[in-house]
Formats: sequence, structure tokens, C-alpha cells
Amino acid sequence: MMAQPARLDAAKAGAFSGAAINRSRPLQFRLDGRIIAGFAGDTVLSAVLAAGIYTTGQRDDGPLALTERFAPAIASASRGRGPQRPLAMARTPAQDGADYVTIGPDDSRLRSGRLARLLRPARSLGLRLDAQHGLPMPWRTLPGAAGPHAELIVVGGGVAGMVAALAGAKAGLSVIVLESAPVLGGHSRLFGTLDGEDTPDATITRMRDEIAASDAITVMCHAEVFAARTGIVRAHITTVDDGIVSASVVDLTARAIVLATGTVERLPIFAGNRLPGTVGTLEAFALAHHYAVWPGHSAVFATGSNAAYRLAMLANDAGVDTRRIIDSRPRPQSRFIEFSRAYGITQTTGSIIAAAQPARGGTGLDLLPQLTTGGALQDGALGAERLVLCGGWQPELTLWHMAGGASQWEAEPARLAPLGQVDGIVLAGSAAGWLSRQACLDSGTDAVAQLLDHKRVAIAEHLLDPIYETPDAPTPVAAADAGPAPAFLDGGQRLSRRAPPEPKGMLSRLVRRGRPVATAMLEPLAVADVAARVQLGHVPPISAGVVARERVAMVTIGREDAPSATTDTTAPLVPDFLAGRFGPRPTLWTLASPDGRQFDVGALLQPDQDQRDPFAAIGVVVRADREMAIALVDEGYGEVGRVLGLRENGRSTPVHLVSAYGAASDAALG
Repeated sequence: MMAQPARLDAAKAGAFSGAAINRSRPLQFRLDGRIIAGFAGDTVLSAVLAAGIYTTGQRDDGPLALTERFAPAIASASRGRGPQRPLAMARTPAQDGADYVTIGPDDSRLRSGRLARLLRPARSLGLRLDAQHGLPMPWRTLPGAAGPHAELIVVGGGVAGMVAALAGAKAGLSVIVLESAPVLGGHSRLFGTLDGEDTPDATITRMRDEIAASDAITVMCHAEVFAARTGIVRAHITTVDDGIVSASVVDLTARAIVLATGTVERLPIFAGNRLPGTVGTLEAFALAHHYAVWPGHSAVFATGSNAAYRLAMLANDAGVDTRRIIDSRPRPQSRFIEFSRAYGITQTTGSIIAAAQPARGGTGLDLLPQLTTGGALQDGALGAERLVLCGGWQPELTLWHMAGGASQWEAEPARLAPLGQVDGIVLAGSAAGWLSRQACLDSGTDAVAQLLDHKRVAIAEHLLDPIYETPDAPTPVAAADAGPAPAFLDGGQRLSRRAPPEPKGMLSRLVRRGRPVATAMLEPLAVADVAARVQLGHVPPISAGVVARERVAMVTIGREDAPSATTDTTAPLVPDFLAGRFGPRPTLWTLASPDGRQFDVGALLQPDQDQRDPFAAIGVVVRADREMAIALVDEGYGEVGRVLGLRENGRSTPVHLVSAYGAASDAALG
């Protein structure tokens, strides 16, 4: 069997022995011509990580870690790259004998040739990542095929989603559950148990059995829902038939939808926070629990949350050298903290990671800790093969915003929280802001009661007193000039970076004078990006919800009863929340640029290249794929050949209007 250096020893791994894999059934497949070994139950991503490949590729300013949230799409090497064939690496079950190629920003070249294999770094997929748009997710620009109908759709198969599905079935509804992971359950296992509660395993097993026994509930795993609005969701669903993996984009309809989408783990902001060797707490736990994958033999944990302590102890039990836990809180208290002290794990409190850089002359990272009040720690740099990061939790509100939901900034937990209501759609679990497992369970039942206009369920948080369980701290933010590597705002696809420190001196201050802080809002932003921008002072807290709704919720999905602007069935339907944003009767226009580049959905259009104020924008890109870019434009600026300014990643690009795509009708604007 080929080497799997990041696979934990089953005899020593304890809880991290790999619940999803069958070690008695080894397999191997090819990825870009490279042979990857794994086991039945692996995904392509887990097998690749187990094989010691930790890097997605290289940018001009350094390499980027291969993670669940930043992994390229793949396609069958033997089938070509037709529009319905892209697969998600993290959601594709590994199959013996399969042959795949990665789809990178430069996917015109295959990396399976002999010369490419010779030149490719051993621990990297070898992608060039200098494009402005990150990694392409091809399925997100595809129209959805008609899929099944149910009376209730539940998006997310964690504990809140499972209890919502059971409540719907009990109420006599047909239910479809869509979950991106291979199995139901979510992440509740990481957070432990309070006195009097069942263990997470017992709760999850019981609900899985009840769901499996229900004729009213259909479960679809390996399914990423990436668009939603009242009555309909669009999903990229991976299936396996006779050992052949395929995927399709499907529109599923229901009169009621529960969004139990969980949370996004925030990324602490410091130079080098996405170098190979960095990973989030939730992902580290999922890889170890499901697949027994843990790259490196030593680890440092940097956190502002108690859950990282439990992960550190589990890793220690599995034989990982847990060298230190660095906590941004000055005097944190937790049962997990006390237990980890009993383990002998070194703890440093009131500190953050100021910078990380590749280890000199070896593998892993060199880390520079810093007191939260400023200044490097006296014991200097630390070294570890893996840095596990936890910057706290942001409710995953992308689909909520896309469906027309609002949000607002909550200062104390430093996060965006949902606001208001959407017809036929309700949030549940941690996506709704609940923290404890019991509150998430109750919220799943209450979500269905709310949709059916039944008696509501009282929900209360079941949390320990702050004296005994210190609340999570805001996401740590290090000094802007602590290291040469870029500091990213989130761990996902957007690749939004913290701006470098402003040059000092009179001339620089004169150049900067008059520029609005809101410049940072010009680029497309993920939910966690918006939260980071608020903490950095680039987005006013009072504007955070508006920015998130406008800048995040740009992937739209049509309704059968909404007239299209043309006979093209893939024409974008303008989201309801953009009504009036760009004049009373905006129009849809196709765009082009001198270099033929592809644009980002959500990029704002300005009257000229010098305009920076996002509130002066006169349009926004609502569709962008390889064939066409379409923007919603203020009617007063709609003119064939007119040159406008489009800003992405802090850069201005001239674009011109090619032709009118069709009027955005009042019906389409809700």
C-alpha cells in the first residue's frame, strides 16, 4: 500500500480512528496523473490530504493551504469537461481506479503529463492561483434541472436540521434533507456535553435511526445548496452509481424551507493565516473524526473559544504532540481548560498569533505569538507542523441573504445576526444564532412550528455561568505589519485580504486624504469577510447588514411565476432586495472588458474608474460565467459602448456595455 503519512494509526488514534473509512478495503485513484492511496469511505480530498498533499497552489505572495473550503473542483479525466461534470473534491467519494484532473483558474492545461509531474511539488496540487477570482466552482454558473418536490426542504443535516426533518414528518409533511457532508450529524460532537444531556453520539445516532425509519424523509448527502429563495433551492448533488461518480445541478421545490446551515468558523487575522499547515478547528476535527487524517506530528492551537481545548486533548490522545494552546482571552475558564491542564498541555493566555511563516529548513510553520496588548512574547517564535485556528463562529447566512433575509451587527459577540422574516423560510440551529445543543434541537422543532403556523416552541440557551465557562472572544486581529505574508479575512473561496499597512510620511497622508473608509466594500464579500471588515473598521457596524445582503447574496435563482427578460431560461432574475438600488427601472446589460476577463458576481459598477464610494455605484454584476457577464445597470447609464468602472480586489477595470439583455421588470423585482 502506498504511503499515507497524514493518516493516524488506528491502534493509537482513539476517537480519531476514522469513523467513515474501512481500512480493510484499500483503494487508489489518479489525480492529475499522480496515484493517490486511500480507503473505502474516503473523499477525494481526505485521501489527498492523507497522502501528504497540503498545498492547493502558489500565488505571487506565497502558497495557500489545501482545505475543505479551498479545494479545486475536479473532473473525470476520461470523460472530458462537459458543463454538467465538475465535481467537488470534498464531496466526491473516492473510487478505486478512478482518474481525475483538477480544474484550476487555468484549467486549459492538464497537469497529468510527464513534464508536469516532474515539475510539480510533492506536497502541492501545483495550481497557479494568481487570478483575481480564486478557484472556479463551475456548477455555480449552471442552470438547474427540475428536481423532486417536497412539502418541506431542510438544508443542513446537523442536529437542528435532523430534528426539523423529524418534526416535519411528524406533522405529516414529505421532507427532503440536503447535507453537504457524507453523513448526517454536523459538528456537535466537538462541543461536548453538559450535565444531564445525552452524549452527542447518542443524540445523533438516535435521530439518524428515526430518519432512516421514516418513509416521509428523503436524505441527500454530498449535496451543496448554493442558491435559495422562497419555494426553491438549487443544489449541486454528487451521486455514485456502480462505482461511477457523477454530479448534477438540481432545483428542488417546497412550500416550506428550513435553513439549518450552521456556522462559518472565523479566521484569525494575521500575516500567514492561510499558509500550508494552517487549518480551522471544525475542519481539523471533521478530518480526524471521519477519516483519521491529521497532517503533521506536532500542533499549536490558537483560539478565542473553548472548543479548541477539547480538540487539543483528543489530538493528544491520538498521539499528536500538542505543544501549546494560545488563547486571546486574558483569564479563560472552562471545564475543557481544566482538563487540558491535567493533560500537561502548555497554555498561554492573553495572547494571539502575530505572524506565521514557513519553517526554515524544514516542514511546518514558525509562529510569532504576541500579547493582545502588543509586543512579542518573551519566549520568541514557536515551531509546529500544524497550526489549528479558531476565531469564533459566524452564523452561515449566505442562503438567508440570498432569499431576501436581513441581518444586523451584534457588537458583543462580534458577528452578523439574522433579522426579520422571509416568507416560507425559517432559520434553525446555530445559523439562527443559537449556541447550545439543546437550544439548537428546540429551534429545529420551533422552525417547523413557525412554518406551519402552529404553537411555537420556547427556546432557551443552556449555557454554563460565565464564571465557569468564559464566553468566546471576538476574532483575534494582529498588527498589520507583523509579517510579510498576506493576512486573509476568511478561509473560503473569496481570497479577500487585509490591506497592507499604510505608508508613513506626509506625502502618503496627503494621497490618502479624502478616501472613504468604505472602499473596502467594493469587492464581493463572503459573510465572514463582512464581519472581518467591521472589526477592521472598514465597514460601519450600522451598515454591516446592508453590505452583507448586497455584497454576499448575488447568486440568484428564478421562480416559475416570474417572467424572464428574454426567452433565455438562464437569464438572471433580479433579487428582490435590489429593488430601487439602481434607479426605479434598471436594465440588464451584457458586459465586456478589453482583456476579455471573467468578472465576479456581486462586483459593483461605477460611473467611471475614479469613483470609489460604493453608495455611488450605478450597477452590479448579477451573472458571470465563461459565456457571458450580465449586470443590472441604472437606466440612465444604459448605452451601447458606454465605458464604466468595475472594482474588484481594490483594482479598477474599465468595462463597456455591449448590448441590452432585457428590462428588469417590476414583476422580477418582486
